[in-house]
Parts: sequence; structure tokens; C-alpha cells
Amino acid sequence: MKIKLLFTFFVLFFLNINAQNYIFGKISTEDGVELTDVTVINIRTNERVVSNSDGHFMISGRVGDELRFVKAGYERVNKKMDENSISSSLQITLIKAATLIDEVEVKKGITGDLAIDSKNLNQQKKVQKLKSELAAYLSQKSDPRVLAARPGQFVQPKGEGFSIGKVKNRWDDVDLMKYLISALGEQYFIDLKIEKPQIQHFIYYVFAGGYERKNILKYGFCSDADLMRFQRAVFTRISSYRAPQTQK
Repeated sequence: MKIKLLFTFFVLFFLNINAQNYIFGKISTEDGVELTDVTVINIRTNERVVSNSDGHFMISGRVGDELRFVKAGYERVNKKMDENSISSSLQITLIKAATLIDEVEVKKGITGDLAIDSKNLNQQKKVQKLKSELAAYLSQKSDPRVLAARPGQFVQPKGEGFSIGKVKNRWDDVDLMKYLISALGEQYFIDLKIEKPQIQHFIYYVFAGGYERKNILKYGFCSDADLMRFQRAVFTRISSYRAPQTQK
């Protein structure tokens, strides 16, 4: 009888130690301003979430885990989880990073997230150059003198003109879905408890929730800001996506 009780005690103790909890908290500046789009990373599991518009976040974790808080323009913060951290809401304060001198030109922003930074910095130079030239081209306005008629050149009289039909987008939803999986990695979705065969289905589910992608499909280009908006959309849609599975 004593052996059974002792065995039961050790089983309960082991389950308690390895129990997975959810850690809640709020992120703000030194002045108390709520910070959105802060990346929160569990160093042990590599799970990552993004704070919402009110600065709140939720991530799975347990006692002993270390959370990292990263946002461009702010000092990176690491926080070790203890019993108090698990049982109560965290209050995280980010401090603005020192401003670089004007003479220093930064080609690519450093986020502090090793996984993202290593990927950005290891891109081929030709790809980086193409992206910068495309962004510069799209931001420029045409000089009216370029299209002006030359002396003696026939000018077509102005009229209502004619329609050439709708301009075809460079991307469709399938192209965007493939890019998101490539940019974020399948592990990003697996960490969110989305099984690998369901990743594409979940991305379409986020699209259906109102994720704005008109310009992305039009130009065939997804910026870092667009990628961050998608992560925020994932954060707001993940609960309702899991709900039907939980109710089964």
C-alpha cells in the first residue's frame, strides 16, 4: 500500500512540474504607452506571438522558461518565469534604443530576433538589390515631360478612350500562401498547434477573416509590415480556429 501511495505521489509531482500553462501580460513603454507588434519568444519552445493593439499577449510556458521581448527601436528584454509570473499577469516595460548618428546608413533593420535577423542578413545580394529597386520604382512619380509630345509629333485627340480590361494581379492567394509558409517557416504554425496538413487551410481561414492583401496580390510583393499584419491576424484568429476542435 505504501509503495502505491509513493508511486502516485511521484506521478502527480512529475505532472505538476511539467504542466504547460499560459502566460499573460501587457507590454508598454516607460511612459505607459501600450506597445503593439512586440514579438514575444519562448526561448525553450521557440514559440512566438505578437502583442495586440492594447499591448497584451498570451503564450504557452511554464516555470523556468525564459521569454524574450523584441521590437525594432527598443532595447530587447529577457524575463525568467517563476511561480509569480505564471499565476499573475506580467507587466513588461521596453526602453527605446539609442538613436544612431545620421552618418550611419542601415540597410536592413536589426530586430534582435536571431531567427529573423539571420534570415534577412543571409539573403542573396541580387535579391536585396531587386527589392530595393522595386520599392524605389513604385514610390516614384512619372515626370509629365517624359510623356509629353515632341515638336512636330502627332498628338492623339483626347476622348473617352477605351478599356483594356482589368489588370491581372501578379500574385493570387496560392502564391501569397506559399510565400507566408516560406517566410515564417512551417515550425511557426506547428508551434501554434496547427498540424502540418492543416497549415494551408489555416492560412486561408485567416484570409477569410478580413486580412487585407489587395496591394500584395497586385504587385506580387509582401513587405515586412504586411508579414507583421499577418502575424497579428493569426493572433486574433487562432482561438476561433481551435474552438470547433476543442468542442468535439
